Amino acid sequence: MDLELKGKSVVVTGGGSNIGRAIVLGFAEEGANITIGDIDEVQANKVVKLALEKGAAGVQLVKTDVTDLNQVKAMFAAAVKKFGTVDNLVNNVGWDQLMYFTQTTPELWQKIIQINYLAVLNCTRVALDLMIPKKRGTIVSISSDASRQGEPREAVYGGVKAAVNGFMKTIARENGRDGIRCNVVCPGVTIPEDDEEVGKTSLWVNRDAMFTPEQLEKVARALPLRKVGRPRDIANAVLFLSSVRAGHITGQTLSVSGGYSMIG
Repeated sequence: MDLELKGKSVVVTGGGSNIGRAIVLGFAEEGANITIGDIDEVQANKVVKLALEKGAAGVQLVKTDVTDLNQVKAMFAAAVKKFGTVDNLVNNVGWDQLMYFTQTTPELWQKIIQINYLAVLNCTRVALDLMIPKKRGTIVSISSDASRQGEPREAVYGGVKAAVNGFMKTIARENGRDGIRCNVVCPGVTIPEDDEEVGKTSLWVNRDAMFTPEQLEKVARALPLRKVGRPRDIANAVLFLSSVRAGHITGQTLSVSGGYSMIG
């Protein structure tokens, strides 16, 4: 199936590691022009090289702290300068620290809110300024099934991701008249294939701090599909929602989690 993404200009935040990396490489295989916004230049530059090898029409890295609106504006300006426009945005950046709510601090709350929500507001606002005049564009935000089910040790993160879900539905309603589609993908537990897929700022830089192998086996056994997710599973959904094949889909929240949440 031709997704008709060849030559499209795509911005992917957090494109250096894990899910973001897989999304970048997926767009590369479709022949897109890709701007990666990431704070980890070492890891993201590895992805730039891989993306070119996989067929990307063009790739650039713009070091970006997506919680800073001025840096976000500079990232989009670089995308427009190099590729002429921005057709697709993927709000992928995310971060959490697993602990029970009573163990958390206000400082941690603010960090989780800024990385997982403020960053989405910043990037979406700047993207809309470019997309509305053209009367076309897609925005896909990566949320989490923790926003739909409730997960121990992810109280603030799950709440913030629920805010992303609601925000994207509103943006879809407000901007559908402008030909702009906005959707959300909610991963479940999604683990990288190997250590080469993660950088020093990734949640998965120390896998055992997230889940022990025994815990991952238990998670897999509890899922209907009996397996945890891999980054490419999420990327496949993002590519479809960004494509013309999903041209009548907007305002949706799609779980890609092996059946963990079955809502609707």
